[in-house]
Amino acid sequence: MLLLLLFAAGVWAGAQNALAGGGSFVTLPALILTGLDAKLANITSTVALFPGQVTTGWAGRSLVAGTERLSFRTLAAISIAGGIGGAFLLRVTPSALFAAMVPWLVLAATALFAWSSFGPKPQGGGTAPPAWVSALIQGGIALYSGFFGGGAGIVTLAALTLARMPIRNAGGTKNVLVALSNIAAAIVFAATTAIPWSRALVLGAGSMVGGYAGAALLKRVPAIVLRVAVVVIGCALTIGLFVRG
Repeated sequence: MLLLLLFAAGVWAGAQNALAGGGSFVTLPALILTGLDAKLANITSTVALFPGQVTTGWAGRSLVAGTERLSFRTLAAISIAGGIGGAFLLRVTPSALFAAMVPWLVLAATALFAWSSFGPKPQGGGTAPPAWVSALIQGGIALYSGFFGGGAGIVTLAALTLARMPIRNAGGTKNVLVALSNIAAAIVFAATTAIPWSRALVLGAGSMVGGYAGAALLKRVPAIVLRVAVVVIGCALTIGLFVRG
């Protein structure tokens, strides 16, 4: 029954990531419900979801680009390094401390997603920030992605558009950069952590199925419905985590 729950959560998360983002808001509580502590649940979620993220990134590879002042190779290298750094940071963070941080992290990610989805949209114009500023921003996002990851795609999209990348290219590039950060983190976790592989594999299989389904539904499901669903899930998860804590 638990494995069936995880597979269903994986399908949902994979579709959610392909359509609007926020899949970790589904996988994290599902893994906690199976008995994992918050830190191991987060690690397992990262390992399980990265194959679906790779698939999504590969599907949109034709849109991948660099910014006006940073090449894609530079952005990719920063993302990989940040993902590794975030993973090691999580590894040395005590489980009790991480569990106390999770409700706040989910709350921040939910608020960021809600603001990005329903808040005022920036107007065009202006100049791109200096290369070192964009590099520093991407490094911070990648570090966060390796450590927790919830909302990383939204922040990456915002950073790329701030650097004056066209929105369609920013969407495709964001998927690849987030996938690279998570792959790097997943490799660190797989090499240093006793991961519950049966749960990770079932969740990962579900996420790949959901990712393909999400890609097929991309033009049929209203984006507003998906974004509202992410915010509702995030709010419910935040409340549940605070009450549980």
